[in-house]
Amino acid sequence: MTETEHQLAEIVERILSSYAEHGNINHLDDANLPSRAEIGQLLDDLLSVVFPGFFGADQVDELSSRYFVGDRCVRSLRTLERVISRAMGVDCSREPGSLMAREDFARIRALDLLEHIPEIRRLLATDVRAALDGDPAACSPPEVITSYPGVTAIAVHRLAHHLHVHGVPLIPRMMSELVHGRTGIDIHPGAVIGQAFFIDHGTGVVIGETTTIGARVKLYQGVTLGALSVDPTEANRNRKRHPTLEDGVTVYAGATILGGETVIGRGSVIGGNVWLTHSVPAMTTVMLDKPSLRFVAAED
Repeated sequence: MTETEHQLAEIVERILSSYAEHGNINHLDDANLPSRAEIGQLLDDLLSVVFPGFFGADQVDELSSRYFVGDRCVRSLRTLERVISRAMGVDCSREPGSLMAREDFARIRALDLLEHIPEIRRLLATDVRAALDGDPAACSPPEVITSYPGVTAIAVHRLAHHLHVHGVPLIPRMMSELVHGRTGIDIHPGAVIGQAFFIDHGTGVVIGETTTIGARVKLYQGVTLGALSVDPTEANRNRKRHPTLEDGVTVYAGATILGGETVIGRGSVIGGNVWLTHSVPAMTTVMLDKPSLRFVAAED
């Protein structure tokens, strides 16, 4: 054995020892987990069905749409069955059950998501309209669908949220984090979001798990809808930790709204960089006092 081979063998042994020492970051039970690549391809297939003709190289018209949608639905069904079944093996909320039970659950949930795509499209049509109405720079549905990160983020959220509320583990969170990486918008799949939702610009927006958002709400970049604490106990995990925004609320850039008991009333406007941890009545504008600016002339 050469010196390099001997050194490599020692490295392998130390890595294997670390597996025993830090077992919580291993997955060595011979069952594959869903991969990020699989979920990424699944999202692309689902989005191509939700927004036909906008994504991918395939040209879709009235003649080919039936075949295109059929092909993408079959691919999505098979992928969903596979990844949901795998995810059931690491579900922290229930026993994994038999392979047959996991496969049955996966098939039911996969078909259910595809069956609800018409309703998801109905909601997304209101979101696209909200983007057109809410941004003077937007000129057409194709522009906002293909170019606006907020529209992409909410489209994926509406798919992931459906899986989340129907008990699918892991997959919804992987979907939300993949689109987070693509758009800079972090929406937990548990958040409940009403129709005609618009995120303008979007970078840095964070929407927590138990957030409730009404209809016709508009957020700007850098908005955080978060929790007051990071207490990891089971009691805290199961209670409402994030705020509620009622219908018609607008929240400007950089605002932070925290707490499960915090309710922003209907039609209210929250100004930029405002920090809120208590409720606001309906039809109220909240803003910071005008800041004091100091100008210092440069020395010659």
